[in-house]
Amino acid sequence: MIRFRLGVLALAVATLASTADATTTATTIGSYGARFRYPAGREGMLPMTGASALRVRSLLAIRKPMHFGDYVWNDLGVPATGAVRVRVDLPRQTISVFRDGHEIGTAVILYGTDHKPTPTGTFPILARARQHQSSLYDAEMPYMLRLTNDGVAIHASSVRRGSATHGCIGVPLSFAQLLFDQVARGDLVTIVGT
Repeated sequence: MIRFRLGVLALAVATLASTADATTTATTIGSYGARFRYPAGREGMLPMTGASALRVRSLLAIRKPMHFGDYVWNDLGVPATGAVRVRVDLPRQTISVFRDGHEIGTAVILYGTDHKPTPTGTFPILARARQHQSSLYDAEMPYMLRLTNDGVAIHASSVRRGSATHGCIGVPLSFAQLLFDQVARGDLVTIVGT
């Protein structure tokens, strides 16, 4: 079982609890989905390795533990345009997608092993492919978002306990589809470690 999702962004949520405006939407996956909104002028700042901090305007309020394969996508009521940023938190095994400072998606992830670790830092998306076949591992990598020239990418994977990648970030297939349609080449992905 993965930690409570609110713990992932505890820094940002800590000042939010007493002033939260929670709403639910029809686009929520599962039973999750209320949104915490920062009051105007009191937005949170989320550190982003190698890049400026991200101003957070709202977060998905996930009050239940997330398990391998779980994700939430909720962009109802969020501006349709704005900069998209992705943040991967390796210690917490989560990915969060922000548009115009609003968290619109989060999922439990797989990442690299000690022998093939996932790099940390901020990376622009170098390439995108709905269907990609890894020549190195002879494996399908649907909804691939390449982050490094040596093959590290975010892609759909069977996200289950005990699994790992060769340095990539594996996300559930349905989440990978939503993420792929949200990002463009050049959008920034920040991967934070311990």
